Amino acid sequence: MGVAGVIAGVALKDLVSSIFSGMLIGIDKAFKVGDYITIGTHSGTVQEIGFLTTKILTDDGKKAYIPNQIVFNAPFYNITASPQRRIILNFEIPADEDISKAQKSILDVIKSLDNVDKLDTAEVIFTDLKQGSFNLQVKFWIKIGANLAQVKSKAYLGIKERFDVDKIQLVTPTSISITNGETNVTENQDK
Repeated sequence: MGVAGVIAGVALKDLVSSIFSGMLIGIDKAFKVGDYITIGTHSGTVQEIGFLTTKILTDDGKKAYIPNQIVFNAPFYNITASPQRRIILNFEIPADEDISKAQKSILDVIKSLDNVDKLDTAEVIFTDLKQGSFNLQVKFWIKIGANLAQVKSKAYLGIKERFDVDKIQLVTPTSISITNGETNVTENQDK
């Protein structure tokens, strides 16, 4: 009897914890059905908040059933609750390039994009200089409801195209391979 009680207690511990966590999620109202959330590695739209699990529809169309115990005990993000989002992009430019020209080119591209908000707050800052290259960080806000991935993609493509026109080089990764005692250095080019 004692062993069976211990086994039942261990088996029911997670079940009771998930039920209790589900009730606390309902009371806390940190998110609701229809909100877009991120829990751990899962992101999607909340479909249902049950006693045992929270069901979300992921970006790739799959239903994820996340135990409420995990939701309650782990950090999560309610993207819908704060729809104003900021995009941060990072670039490396060789130190011998015209950095002021690169900064102006980037800002021109960002200001020409659709769905960019608060244009006067867009900025390009230099975060580091190491091993012959400047690290630039681009920061700008997007409009509420804009697709983050699409705006980010258009920004990267626009900046790359503008750099090509302005003949501004980006740092390209260098790989070194040693075979039969000989060293080969190759550069990966963006073309």
